Amino acid sequence: EELLIATEKEPEKIKQQTTRERRKLKGKDKIAIKVGKVINHYRMEKHFIIEISEDSFSYSRNLETITAEKELDGFYVIRTDLNKEVASTAEVVSGYKALSNVERVFRNFNTDLDIRPIRHHTENRVKAHVFLRMLSCYVSWHMNERLKTMLFKDDDTEKAEELRSSPVAPAKRSESALKKVQTKRTVDKDPVHSFETLLRDLSTITANQIQPTDLDCKPFTMITVPTKLQAKAFKLLGVSHRLGYM
Repeated sequence: EELLIATEKEPEKIKQQTTRERRKLKGKDKIAIKVGKVINHYRMEKHFIIEISEDSFSYSRNLETITAEKELDGFYVIRTDLNKEVASTAEVVSGYKALSNVERVFRNFNTDLDIRPIRHHTENRVKAHVFLRMLSCYVSWHMNERLKTMLFKDDDTEKAEELRSSPVAPAKRSESALKKVQTKRTVDKDPVHSFETLLRDLSTITANQIQPTDLDCKPFTMITVPTKLQAKAFKLLGVSHRLGYM
């Protein structure tokens, strides 16, 4: 109803222009252009019946379409070709709502993963650039999943799911996730990180190239010793902080 009222304001102004005594708006084409610019601003054009002549303009609500839409207002229907043995109703709804994760990935492409600007001009190089960003997204997703006990991410999704009254209800965070947010500490009393801040912390590990003063000795590489928090992160990731160095 609010959208219908808001939509009527501009056409009403045009109607008054066609009925005023001085400088009356005339011409079917001129009136139609003005109406066309405002009538669908709130996507409500389908609910109005419009009549335009050379020297007049009138509009009225289409009660038939309005009544039909009111009956379905607030309802959404999700249809799938999967049978119930493959996906239950709740799983279908959850799968649809999971599309928000895809949208989040595309936002990350333009921020964290720096997909633009693309400074390449040949087709193969552009494809390679996008492929590397997709690969980065894949790797970072798996890193987030393995590190979620150290991050602000909810690491008890089963408990969080139990708190929802239905699959269409807003997502809830588990008690452990809320506690991490409130205390800024993990279960092990370590500081909680975002994925970005944890990566910055891990990036402080360096490979130092050492050249002994005795030139007869060959240079060697020394890796900085990881902190307790860094060691825990590498253990969760299942990789060595030495990155192939002995």
